[in-house]
Amino acid sequence: MSGTIRVLGSPPRSAPVLTGETILASLLQAGVAFPHNCQAGNCGACKCELVEGDTLELPYSEYALSPEERAQNLILACRTQAWGDCVVRLLDAEELVLHPSRVLRCRLIAFDDLTHDIKGLRLSIEAGGPYSFSAGQHAKLKFAPGISERDYSMANRPDEAELEFHIRHVPRGEASDYVFTCLHLGAEITVSGPLGNAYLRDNHRGPILAVAGGSGLAPIKSIVETALGADPQRQVHLYFGVRDERDVYLESHLASLRERHPNLTVQIVLSEPSRPRARREGWLTDAVSSDFASFEGFKAYVAGPPIMVETMQRALRGKGMAVRDVHADAFYGQADDAFNAR
Repeated sequence: MSGTIRVLGSPPRSAPVLTGETILASLLQAGVAFPHNCQAGNCGACKCELVEGDTLELPYSEYALSPEERAQNLILACRTQAWGDCVVRLLDAEELVLHPSRVLRCRLIAFDDLTHDIKGLRLSIEAGGPYSFSAGQHAKLKFAPGISERDYSMANRPDEAELEFHIRHVPRGEASDYVFTCLHLGAEITVSGPLGNAYLRDNHRGPILAVAGGSGLAPIKSIVETALGADPQRQVHLYFGVRDERDVYLESHLASLRERHPNLTVQIVLSEPSRPRARREGWLTDAVSSDFASFEGFKAYVAGPPIMVETMQRALRGKGMAVRDVHADAFYGQADDAFNAR
């Protein structure tokens, strides 16, 4: 097999077709930067338009690429093999931000219980920097030899020197088990990244809808704080959904942020409260849908469990929000062979 993969854009880029490899693998092996994440057809980060070419698609999750999207000639570069010359186009090439890939040696300097099953980690960078990323991205963390590296979102702003992560304890999760049973202050942790394309679009100046489920608050926190730092008058609507009262965290931090920015609204929603609470109850999707008649001029950032993310995306599209304006990051568990429930 021979041929060339061309990526339309400014500047255009190309790579040779490699026999038996996917479009993404061929591009990366040729040193061509391309958005990606799980490389398993689960996350949708490498979604692009197939302009022309003979291809073979491998199995993938319909969360990452819906039948409606496939009917519009969209593909997942990580699950599509090229059988000759082909041309692809990034969906939001004008907004594409590519940061240098780094491998950092970090030190754990703060280790806190955020909830009964979420730990907060703060790391200092000791070597491998400087580290630049866009708010909403994530990195691979390696905690110890023999422990698989997993993906976790940065919760800090990109302009902060220290890195912050929120790690939820996942059943049968090797990495999170280690964090909850063996990790200690002063431990050395390797951080590789950044990854992900559900990041804050800096050229957008309109209102923001930010939706977090569980530890999905980590990237949403980074996005909201960064957006307000760049434009303190920006209209930002933050929705944070958890199962019960014991799952709520960083509430005082969000309240302080709201006091400094009256244009920020914060809604905390409990989906399965164990007893009546003085909080909003129900599903995040229903709360958002009932609060907004229109999302004209909005961009949405959504992070959390896959079912919540997928349902929210459908609801936003049903309200008229364009696919290009919804930036989503679904937190898969280790058993999903994608990225961990970060």
